[in-house]
Amino acid sequence: MADLFTYPFMQRAMIAGLLLSAVAGYYGVFLVQRKLSFLGAGLGHAAFGGIALGLLLGIQPLWIALPFTVLVAAGISWVQNRTRLTGDTAIGIFFSVSVALGILFLSLKSGQQIDAFSYLFGSILSVGSMDVWVSLGLFLVALVTGFTHWAAWAYASFDHEAAEIEGYPVTSHNTLLTSLIAVTIVISVKIVGILLVAAWMVIPAAASRLISPTFRSMTLLSVAFSAFSACLGLIVSFLLDLPSGAIIVLVQSAIFLTALIVQKFQIQS
Repeated sequence: MADLFTYPFMQRAMIAGLLLSAVAGYYGVFLVQRKLSFLGAGLGHAAFGGIALGLLLGIQPLWIALPFTVLVAAGISWVQNRTRLTGDTAIGIFFSVSVALGILFLSLKSGQQIDAFSYLFGSILSVGSMDVWVSLGLFLVALVTGFTHWAAWAYASFDHEAAEIEGYPVTSHNTLLTSLIAVTIVISVKIVGILLVAAWMVIPAAASRLISPTFRSMTLLSVAFSAFSACLGLIVSFLLDLPSGAIIVLVQSAIFLTALIVQKFQIQS
């Protein structure tokens, strides 16, 4: 067990995993509280379109997926704010178009299916030094927004109209939050994969909501649950040679079930 962290790739995966899981847990509470869990799935599949385009062009896929996914997030916000369509409808449209484009891009260049496979399911081995630095940058951004935007985001999460009446720039705040969630999802793909990245953000937040008396404690618990599951999941996946994303999400699911039991006892008492 002690030799586990002598491997450079494992060191990189653990550092990036802990940083990204903390960020995912932080932003995940807003997805859960605002009933936007489907947004995580939509942006995760939007990342698939960007990654497929990167593979087609022969460019580092995540560098194409980042602006691609942020543009999709902006498009969802625009449609939701400027038309009569609901958020889930806008997400469903962009979700479908992104997946369709991803399939088209992959079909145009043979031999890319194996590369795409690692992005679909996540891989510890794929985490590089640049991913660690990007994860650190994203963590610092989340830390700053915790001081500058958390209160406004929280207020708008509970009462959108009241926040607008009191003069909060709700639309621009929502766009910023959605963009940061999109970036977090893209960067997290290497660890948990496209198919599970939505669960990676939502499950810890859902578990913390079950047992938290306040939104602040919900946020802190979500970060803690997410970081713990990433650490344990990476270790187990390495020791048993299993996909890292699947194991992390299963650990999160165990935490969620535990929270359900705890909540039941809280209600009974």
